[in-house]
Amino acid sequence: MTATARKLSHKPSVDLAARVDALDWPQITSELDSHGCAVLKGLLTPDQCRAVAALYPDDPHFRSRIVMSRHGFGRGEYKYFSYPLPDLIAQLRPALYAHLQGVANRWNESMGIDIRYPAAHAAFLKRCHEAGQDRPTPLLLQYEAGDYNCLHQDLYGEHVFPLQVAILLSEPGRDFTGGEFVLTEQRPRMQSRAEVVPLTQGDAVAFAVHQRPVQGTRGTYRVNLRHGVSRLRSGQRHTLGVIFHDAK
Repeated sequence: MTATARKLSHKPSVDLAARVDALDWPQITSELDSHGCAVLKGLLTPDQCRAVAALYPDDPHFRSRIVMSRHGFGRGEYKYFSYPLPDLIAQLRPALYAHLQGVANRWNESMGIDIRYPAAHAAFLKRCHEAGQDRPTPLLLQYEAGDYNCLHQDLYGEHVFPLQVAILLSEPGRDFTGGEFVLTEQRPRMQSRAEVVPLTQGDAVAFAVHQRPVQGTRGTYRVNLRHGVSRLRSGQRHTLGVIFHDAK
């Protein structure tokens, strides 16, 4: 394990949980309800961003590496972390889940979906693992010039938490150009709507994994969402993906 990895794994992260709690969650919730995504400003410090990005070559932290072009996913690559997760990521998952769980339950209720999510992330993971979804899904993505990520959904199995978070670890304009986060939304009998989310280093975007409720003139209906990353024009871009359900 590298010195950077050891520092990331063992550094106390009480301040990280406090930073998550201090975010403007009423505003975040309002944006999620209105647009299906919301920016979490300054979730990680620049030092934390660099420490996480520096893990990418550190193979002992990961269970698998995916080269997107081999699977038709786009261009670029990503690695799934293995358990035990580095401490910063292990702290982020339950801290963020605690604030998103209420949104997830309210969305399911409004869409007529019977599934409800427990208050604690550990209890939800237990549900996943008992169903055979026991492989961790947090991942670290790396893009070079010309790389992109096709529109997709991160489902991984029967048990799906309906929101996830992506954190930009690189600094736009200095480390890379292009590579914008893109979200598309397909409403029934309508053309798709695209949302481009501007992020700076350390910002995160919370967004719908699969579908969300929209209030129409005749009641609530479901819309389908996909997300991706536009073509990187130059440089190198790293992103941390925080997915709350595990995979089969």
